[in-house]
Amino acid sequence: MKTIRRRTFASRALNFVREWSLPRQAAGQSAYAEAAKSRYSTQLRPRLEEADTVGTNICPYCAVGCAQLVYAKNGRVIHVEGDPRSPINQGTLCPKGAATFGWLTSDQRMSQVLYRAPYSDRWEPKPLDWAMDRIAQLTKRTRDETFVRTLPNGMPVNHTLAIASLGGATLDNEENYAIKKLFSGGLGMVWIENQARV
Repeated sequence: MKTIRRRTFASRALNFVREWSLPRQAAGQSAYAEAAKSRYSTQLRPRLEEADTVGTNICPYCAVGCAQLVYAKNGRVIHVEGDPRSPINQGTLCPKGAATFGWLTSDQRMSQVLYRAPYSDRWEPKPLDWAMDRIAQLTKRTRDETFVRTLPNGMPVNHTLAIASLGGATLDNEENYAIKKLFSGGLGMVWIENQARV
């Protein structure tokens, strides 16, 4: 038994010395080329080699707007990393941006509209078109019921205090401009805020 253990230990030690780059460097091999290679490292393949599609994305977490590269295989995301072409993040991502792959591929991620009726104790799936129509109807009804044209002293205000908006931090200037015009001018909303400023 001891002999087998000694052979195993000797075999492991010999493999370690063979694979260790220091003896090869001492023998004159370049530390940046041949000496740095091992049997294990020569068998490694790039993890993104299997990707058949590479798309671009903007990280949804904050107002910085870091660019991302999204790698997919057969329509499924396999990796997300910073885009080195971006002048904003130059290929880097913060921990939240680096976690994009995790929440994007999580089996707990919501992929459909869920609706809970008033006083109900359960959620039910609904089509997206139904949800958008319902939001539009409720917004119009609330605005119509709470719209104030003038104050008691006759001063025109044309607003409602019953609806508010909280924009996402990744909305660009053009989107925020359109939101402000629609919500202030069209609906008369007063409380319009953005996550980037909160």
